Amino acid sequence: MNTDLDTPPHADGYLLFFRGSPWDRRDYSAEEIQQIMDSVTAWFEKLEREGKWGGGRPLMERVKLVSGEGGRSVTDGPFPEAKEAIGGYVVLNVNSMEEAVAVARDNPMLKYGQMTEVREIASDCPTLYRARQKLAAAAQPV
Repeated sequence: MNTDLDTPPHADGYLLFFRGSPWDRRDYSAEEIQQIMDSVTAWFEKLEREGKWGGGRPLMERVKLVSGEGGRSVTDGPFPEAKEAIGGYVVLNVNSMEEAVAVARDNPMLKYGQMTEVREIASDCPTLYRARQKLAAAAQPV
């Protein structure tokens, strides 16, 4: 973790979150299912060939939401009202947000109702950086 007060966090990679519809629960023919699976496999293979694949995993549907001081509240999921539940993620090896968005736009699952969220991975925790800045300012003599 960076503790340098003069260096704010910066983008240190990009992450895709896959959200949305469980396409496999729809009424597709065997041929359509095979076509969907082939297109997704080809997309991931392309990312790997281009050196943009930095890892990733699908997520199971079981969810526990922990909140409150000391984690006093634990709620079981999945949450049916959560249409945007995260189904998986991919870490990208790309150089800019624009390039990460271009990769996300090429996701073949978009046409089946999936959404892809593109996020920057921070080099350091922005919240801790701001807290360190406030502590340093408070320690300055008046």
